[in-house]
Amino acid sequence: MKKNTLKRLCSSLLPGFVMSLLLVSCTEDTSEREFSNPPDSLESSLDSLPESKEIKEEEPEIKRLQVGYSIDSLATGTDVDSLYSRYSESQRKTIYALNRIEEYRVQPNIPIIIPDTISEDINLYSPFPKELQILDSIPKAVLIAQRIQGFALYEAGKLVKWGPVSSGKQTTPTPNGLHYGNYKAKRKVSTVNSDWILPYYFNFMNFEGVGVHQYNLPGFPASHACVRLYMEDAKFIYDWARMWELENDIIVRNGTPFMVFGDYEFDAAVPWLSLSRDMETNDLNEEELQTLKNYVSEYKQDPRNFREEEAGEEENKLAENSST
Repeated sequence: MKKNTLKRLCSSLLPGFVMSLLLVSCTEDTSEREFSNPPDSLESSLDSLPESKEIKEEEPEIKRLQVGYSIDSLATGTDVDSLYSRYSESQRKTIYALNRIEEYRVQPNIPIIIPDTISEDINLYSPFPKELQILDSIPKAVLIAQRIQGFALYEAGKLVKWGPVSSGKQTTPTPNGLHYGNYKAKRKVSTVNSDWILPYYFNFMNFEGVGVHQYNLPGFPASHACVRLYMEDAKFIYDWARMWELENDIIVRNGTPFMVFGDYEFDAAVPWLSLSRDMETNDLNEEELQTLKNYVSEYKQDPRNFREEEAGEEENKLAENSST
């Protein structure tokens, strides 16, 4: 967003509107299932933000690594220790991401999926396709797949990045639907519990207070509706996605679309463990692809997704399609 647009945004927000944004908040569930509490040093680190690194202008082409997977049961503490001796730190980061967990979650009797070939490049293991033609008309899009607990970033239908998430728990699920990036904050403090620090928060449901941000990933959906991310992923999306544009408190241009879809099976084993039997089990299925097609159709019907000249061109296209 250009600087003059940001100034116009800030000056146009009425005090009452600002207060309404501050009052809505994503609340996080601090209770964890079958896991011990994180060490104090890790919890305190949530309050601090590391120095940001600039995003590379050109991302390398994403390819897919065709490898097999196996399950390591980590039956004893010795098995856990062997994980650290067998793999480098960068390789372990890949393992943690594939299991949607933080490092401290690796404990005895908690099985994890491990690829036969381990690269430090998590993009090589993407469950999202390298290209999605249905998104080629959308400059940028954030996909959040709840079934496989992963996000993907696309530019004109080409995959830029993917990573793990922890979405809403069963009693407070993340709402599926076509949403849009609204406002963001580098460090948001929850108004429900001041101990909940939400770094690199990017809201996509204004009045519900739902967005993406950094927070602990326990290996299953655990939040109060927000979408938890690793710090580096939250920072990337914070810089990469676009906010809304407002005039007199009215949205004149939507932010980057956030497409949330799929259903997580809470009563089943975590889906990525199935990779040991079927390498494609985490890939998007036909139902999910159809949902994305519906979102794209909805996106194209909203003039707030296009500038004035773009909106006219899109209306002409829609008129031509309806007449044929």
